[in-house]
Amino acid sequence: MFCGSSNALLPHIAISNRTTHREGLSNEGTVNLGLFGNGSLRVPSQHIFWHLNRLSTSIGRKVEHDISVRTALEDTSTMIIVEEEIENLGIFEVDPDLKEYKDHFAYRWNRYLEQKTLIEKYEGGLDEFSKGYMKFGFNREEGAIIYREWAPGAQEAQVIGDFNGWDGSKHLMEKDQFGVWSIRIPDLEGQSVIPHNSRVKFRFKDCNGVWVDRIPAWIRYATVDPNQFAAPYDGVYWDPPPSERYVFKHPQPPKPESPRIYEAHVGMSGQELRVSTYREFADNVLPRIKANNYNTVQLMAIMEHSYYASFGYHVTNFFAASSRSGSPEDLKYLVDKAHGLGLRVLMDVVHSHASNNVTDGLNGFDVGQSAQESYFHTGERGYHKLWDSRLFNYGNWEVLRFLLSNLRYWLEEFKFDGFRFDGVTSMLYHHHGINVGFSGNYAEYFSFNTDVDAIMYLMLANDLVHRVVPDVTVVAEDVSGMPALCRPVSEGGVGFDYRLAMAIPDRWIDLLKNRSDCDWSMNEIVSSLANRRYTEKCVAYAESHDQAIVGDKTVAFLLMDKEMYTGMSDLEPASPLIDRGIALQKMIHFVTMALGGEGYLNFMGNEFGHPEWIDFPREGNNWSYDKCRRQWDLVDTDHLRYKYMNAFDRAMNLLDEKFSFLSSTKQIVSSASEEDKVIVFERGDLIFVFNFHPENTYEGYKVGCDLPGTYRVALDSDAFEFGGKGRVGHDVDHFTEPEGIPGKPETNFNNRPNSFKILSPPRTCVVYYRVNEDAETKDELETLGVMPGQLEPSIEE
Repeated sequence: MFCGSSNALLPHIAISNRTTHREGLSNEGTVNLGLFGNGSLRVPSQHIFWHLNRLSTSIGRKVEHDISVRTALEDTSTMIIVEEEIENLGIFEVDPDLKEYKDHFAYRWNRYLEQKTLIEKYEGGLDEFSKGYMKFGFNREEGAIIYREWAPGAQEAQVIGDFNGWDGSKHLMEKDQFGVWSIRIPDLEGQSVIPHNSRVKFRFKDCNGVWVDRIPAWIRYATVDPNQFAAPYDGVYWDPPPSERYVFKHPQPPKPESPRIYEAHVGMSGQELRVSTYREFADNVLPRIKANNYNTVQLMAIMEHSYYASFGYHVTNFFAASSRSGSPEDLKYLVDKAHGLGLRVLMDVVHSHASNNVTDGLNGFDVGQSAQESYFHTGERGYHKLWDSRLFNYGNWEVLRFLLSNLRYWLEEFKFDGFRFDGVTSMLYHHHGINVGFSGNYAEYFSFNTDVDAIMYLMLANDLVHRVVPDVTVVAEDVSGMPALCRPVSEGGVGFDYRLAMAIPDRWIDLLKNRSDCDWSMNEIVSSLANRRYTEKCVAYAESHDQAIVGDKTVAFLLMDKEMYTGMSDLEPASPLIDRGIALQKMIHFVTMALGGEGYLNFMGNEFGHPEWIDFPREGNNWSYDKCRRQWDLVDTDHLRYKYMNAFDRAMNLLDEKFSFLSSTKQIVSSASEEDKVIVFERGDLIFVFNFHPENTYEGYKVGCDLPGTYRVALDSDAFEFGGKGRVGHDVDHFTEPEGIPGKPETNFNNRPNSFKILSPPRTCVVYYRVNEDAETKDELETLGVMPGQLEPSIEE
């Protein structure tokens, strides 16, 4: 299906006979950096050739496809493809094989420029266009409330609420030629007619003459009666007096070299069997996050969603902070407190789909009108069959205004530092990734299946947010591995800063469920972790909320299962199962962090091996909150072993804080021995050694390195404070020896010019740093707690 709404270019496709599969790729379809991570880019030898026919167009002409039609005036003056500009797009320098799809990139680049030029022409630019929340919805203007709502499908409209006894006969709205209804409600005796925190709704007559009540699309707060089962939500007019408005006290922290992200759900963040609040999270959980040396918090389920068990992904009210956890002012308190702790705050933003809830959500504005007059596509294109939700019409003018303004609203009103875009794969393709595997063949990304309208929106969105907040961080949840997704818009990319490395947790779950760790392949682990596109950054994670949703388990629970209920006391010796579980929990998370990307993410509680799974209150579990909370007492109880996993999580984050290995482009895997079950690699200036063997201790084990000198332990998972056995000496100097002939890698040891020998116990990971003879690095590390320091006599000593 043709995916653009522009009538400038129509793609014609011819299939090349070079269609052999690429091998060695995960389902992310990305390019393997290779064992030596030298920055070379392996690209496929097969593609589909694109040919775009440039068609003459005129004002008013429409492309007769099942596509969206923008509400802006059709204007061919914006068809501004410049051949030289396309030839010089930066993405072709990064990946020359993309030139084979130059016509595709030319089409979408022109689509982006065309839309941006139209916005500049008719709205005064992207900056003004994205301030829609200052015009639509309820706003104060010169002694009155002005309410505007885009509802072209409505025949008549009123505003109703507590303020007029839900009788809108005296508050009729007027409609302009663009389908925007509006009303001015003057103040009465200097006071707002609609009181702050009072309920309001938009009442309109649909095309069948039926009056319906809906929550305003741009409402900033929505509440529900908690005492009434399945009660409908109400829109709430939110305009607190100055004395009740939260005033931000702290500046936004600067963008870190690499994000170490703590993914959290406010509602389930407490220990008690209930929904937790924004202020409780700020006061009780943020200090834990800071103590574990994360620099970024990612908040789920902030946008209002009537169904709690949707995890916040079936959004009903896009401009409203979820009222389950408090008011908008309470959320501002949370963000500001995080900033005061030096933590940046990202928000899960869901622009890939919307709840199909008619009563409470945006879907209620769809009353059978055409796609040009709706937020959503019509027919099958407007419905996601797996998610049971509605799909946006990204080619529609007012949809663009709504979504772009939504991003700006959260950035400016709540001071969020960026976003994690949910469901990006679904946006990028007409098939939404349903029953589709991605092998890495470039034809999978650039074809009729590509939704160019959605890509155009994402380019505009990333362009906008990087202008509004230059230090913004934007992460894409994409499993397909689309090339150029994480390259700047100015280069012809989609503009994200990072992509979630979604294949990594799937690989760990597969290994944990289907193979004994004795049978794990070191090369498969390395390939899964290093399998990403050069120059496009990834956020790696071993597990997130997805891996623990009802029906599955956390990594720790997969490793130790029911023995976690009885075997976690440190007052008695650990069983072999617990020993193995804690050791592998640490190793899995750390190797994922160290080798898997340029950022790292951990879901709330997994840092200390939270047991069991996540299950929101629902009829099937008798509306229980037992699995919808975090049991902080497990890690706070000194005689329980959870503290060891938490301490190691804190230490590995601090290691990156001091050595910045995540942001380093130097990533070299020198050895992945299947016989030894050992992985050795360099990241930045550090040497990482992971021994996955269940039994073998290697004394005098030779590891390759780049620079000569003296190396010492920086971090050791086997240290006593991490629940280990203290077998590695931390006061031992490891002196390098040259390997082979200088300048001839083939004569080196594992292609490294130097080496040193170490002790490597089973199921441990040890990191070594090169001693700077001019600085007291060791003392500094001991003071900071990165290196455990002198513990007890060890085997190596």
